[in-house]
Amino acid sequence: MTFSQLTPLSTEDFDAFVEGIDYPMFIVTTVADGTRAGCLVGFTTQASIDPPRLLVALSDKNHTYRVAQEAELLAVHVVDSDDDEIAQVFGGQTGDDVDKFAQCEWREGPGGVPLLVECPRFVVGRILDRQAYGDHVGHLLEPIEVVAKSSEKSMGFDDVKGLEPGHEA
Repeated sequence: MTFSQLTPLSTEDFDAFVEGIDYPMFIVTTVADGTRAGCLVGFTTQASIDPPRLLVALSDKNHTYRVAQEAELLAVHVVDSDDDEIAQVFGGQTGDDVDKFAQCEWREGPGGVPLLVECPRFVVGRILDRQAYGDHVGHLLEPIEVVAKSSEKSMGFDDVKGLEPGHEA
């Protein structure tokens, strides 16, 4: 059998593989042309050690993705495992309908990117590249600022399984 004859797995078959993996959850914020946006994301990983790089995948269906297409920077915030309220704001609502930043305390970071006071561990990165990966678009970040204040156990996918998303994935 040649490679071209192999059949990709269905979503349901692949779900059986990823079921039970507790991905870390982050809140990504950005700003472009005066429009702030942010969302809860589960597809984020370190992509290089030297130079340091972070890869953040945003759903191509959400408000944050659309704002990020015009943005230069993204901020990636670690969410504590017991911080359900901020996860609900950024994961259970869509920026198409509400101003999430009116529901939390934040400050401007580099380039005006919103930094969440409730999530004191974050990295701000310059977007070096964007690449489509199915229904998500990866944003390769070059870190330009980091605040690594100690936090409790970080939030994982298991902590937000019951959250009703603000938009479809």
